[in-house]
Amino acid sequence: MRYISTRDVSPNPSKKTFTEILLGGLAPDGGLYLPETYPQIEPDELHRWRRLSYAELAFEVLSRFIDDIPGADLKALVDKTYTPAAYCNGRDPKNAGEITPVRWLEPGLGLLELSNGPTLAFKDMAMRLLGNLFEYALEKRGETINILGATSGDTGSAAEYAMRGKRGIRVFMLSPHGRMSAFQRAQMYSLQDANIHNIAVRGVFDDAQDIVKAVSNDHAFKSRYRIGAVNSINWARVAAQVVYYVKASLAATKSIGERVAFAVPSGNFGNICAGHIARMMGAPIGRLILATNENDVLDEFFRTGVYRPRKAPETFTTSSPSMDISKASNFERFVFDLVGRDPSIVRDLWGEIDNGGSFDLSKTLYFAHLPRFSFVSGKSSHADRIETIRKVYEKYGLMIDPHTADGFKVALENRTPNMLLLALETALPAKFAETIMEALGKLPARPPAMEGIERFSQRVAVLDADVRSVKRFIERHAAD
Repeated sequence: MRYISTRDVSPNPSKKTFTEILLGGLAPDGGLYLPETYPQIEPDELHRWRRLSYAELAFEVLSRFIDDIPGADLKALVDKTYTPAAYCNGRDPKNAGEITPVRWLEPGLGLLELSNGPTLAFKDMAMRLLGNLFEYALEKRGETINILGATSGDTGSAAEYAMRGKRGIRVFMLSPHGRMSAFQRAQMYSLQDANIHNIAVRGVFDDAQDIVKAVSNDHAFKSRYRIGAVNSINWARVAAQVVYYVKASLAATKSIGERVAFAVPSGNFGNICAGHIARMMGAPIGRLILATNENDVLDEFFRTGVYRPRKAPETFTTSSPSMDISKASNFERFVFDLVGRDPSIVRDLWGEIDNGGSFDLSKTLYFAHLPRFSFVSGKSSHADRIETIRKVYEKYGLMIDPHTADGFKVALENRTPNMLLLALETALPAKFAETIMEALGKLPARPPAMEGIERFSQRVAVLDADVRSVKRFIERHAAD
């Protein structure tokens, strides 16, 4: 398996191995890495995979993307990552055998539980594997790395918990100052590990993400300080997420020909991009339902063909803060497929985006072909998610977080009678107590280890949303 950049227009495009792209993040041309072709899953393989545990299935799927790590080593890394005991946070440990269980709420409608990991969010599913892959690759090379990432809420804590104490790894995580929930801030800022550095930037998530990309595109700085990425611009994150789409689609269907629709709350497009790739590989996925909050850039594209990232003050602070994103990094990967994998088109389109503009595909054949990719979309407001949290709790006795509520709301609007529907759980409600209290008049339960986490001592540096300030911070602490 070889990987190419979405923007490589050279006559002889560079093709890299998995481990070559694992530690680097963005390609040198500013593009994102994708497999040269998507591996295909045959129907007999899908039938055989139905009987596999999560770790066994993860090895089968990831082996299709990773052929430069010995099979025995990859299996050991996967087995180390996906132990049932590590995915029972907030759940009864006796039921920990199912790492990503499907909870059926009524015939044909279910919730895919993805938030059983240590930080109570779906990001744990990929981030813990990434931490183990990083440690393995660095030890083999005798190298160290400085991880630079940006978070709108859950990526940061998942990355820090996965990387804390790892040999040869330091983490510099940017977050928008004052724009995450108190629980999300406490999860990150209360960590006292010497290799973890939190930076709150005075701005919105897109400012933080732009800084990460700017640093990654400064090739001299990136090389000197060995900068790597854990955001979903890192292909390994997306590959790991493909696994749970395959697992859930096989768990939900019983016969050949059945298909599942997945409803996905989307901010940076990484989660639903993994679903797109799983579908392209042959998993029994019939539809991908994309849900946004008030920051509806992606919904606008799928409805109109116009991709128009917003700038402050048009980027809203909402009660589903992890989706308060205007420029979705992983959207570039999907558009690469949409335009026939033509890197010259992607380079030109993102030239407009990187210069603060937009693009319009509404009058092109590409947009006309969009239905072949089986996406539909919708948006949710604060009033919508409050109402959805109430309705789901009253009807099913299930408490869901605001982001999952956004997904549920749009899912039900796009439900079809002939297709199973799974809404993706993205976090446990404990992370968003204020919104749950507003909706239900009660506080969500917390795992005992996280009681009173907001009162823990916190360690964070607050900086202007300025590339130079962040670089100086990295320079001061990279050798700590």
